[in-house]
Amino acid sequence: MRKVLLGIVLLAFFAISVAAQSVDEIVAHYVKTIGGMEKIQAVKTLRRSGKFTGGGGLEATVVQENKRANLVREEFLLQGMTGIDAYDGKTGWKIEPWQGKKDPESLGEEEMKSIIEDSDFDGPLVNYRQKGNKVEFIGMDQFEGTDTFKLKVTRPNGDIYIYYLDTDYYVPIKIDTKRMIRGAEREYEAALGDYKAVAGWFLPYSVETNTKGSQDKSKVVYEKIEANVTIDEGRFRIPVAGK
Repeated sequence: MRKVLLGIVLLAFFAISVAAQSVDEIVAHYVKTIGGMEKIQAVKTLRRSGKFTGGGGLEATVVQENKRANLVREEFLLQGMTGIDAYDGKTGWKIEPWQGKKDPESLGEEEMKSIIEDSDFDGPLVNYRQKGNKVEFIGMDQFEGTDTFKLKVTRPNGDIYIYYLDTDYYVPIKIDTKRMIRGAEREYEAALGDYKAVAGWFLPYSVETNTKGSQDKSKVVYEKIEANVTIDEGRFRIPVAGK
């Protein structure tokens, strides 16, 4: 019993000491751990290439290209066809050839929120105030046996992320997302891992996602992430239909 009580006391003391850290101190640790602001901002483009696996044994090749400030193009190669989701900083569009559609069309509400999230080159914690994000420390938790700090990030559009940062390395190992779509709340979970340095910036090479409460998970494992590759801005703009 004394050991149990001692453990509770130590846990409470740890929680108090963590609470004493400000949000900015936790975010500063995070930025430093992943490489520091100078190395992050030195990266102007990223190209991620890897494999997607989903339910029913579905496998596909994925390529994601990002360019500062907020440009993103995501390709999904399946059965000899290439689907595209893209955002040029203003307009979000897609091409879905497996639906028999060869011409681009606008993204739906949920797709648009997702692509804008993916277009945030540095992620919502870096320079969060300048982006209009609100960040709060909301306590401690564990994820798969690892102690984490929990940070709540509220974006200007109302989307909410709960970041679980490893207390040893200050990197996100889990992110919960809440979005309002047509008046209904939708929740998602993502587990991040296999961090590796890309031009001095540590990025996750493994991302597993699912709708909260669902056992149907999908996973992307990146085989290569390249920094500062040449990417023409025309790749992000919606093509003219029929061309």
